[in-house]
Amino acid sequence: MRAERETTRRRIADYLRREPAAPGTLAAEFGVRTGTVLSHVEHISKSLDGTDERLLVAPPACRECGFDEFDDLVNRPSRCPECKAESVEEPTFTIR
Repeated sequence: MRAERETTRRRIADYLRREPAAPGTLAAEFGVRTGTVLSHVEHISKSLDGTDERLLVAPPACRECGFDEFDDLVNRPSRCPECKAESVEEPTFTIR
């Protein structure tokens, strides 16, 4: 019953406190679009300012060449700028 009253944003934050997750995983878990998850994660990060917790982001990485120095750590690029492969992993978020 308690989980039903909590906002999606709070449930995502609680999930990230328990285990790391990619945006696609969170979208499937909470029945929202990936873009909505990214918006929630951005707000969660801001709400953690002034606390002892931080949102940590493992950047996206190319499965082909291992490139992980993307300019935008949050969004998953469509392809690798280094080798042009389209197999790029999503970033992963966690709260510690």
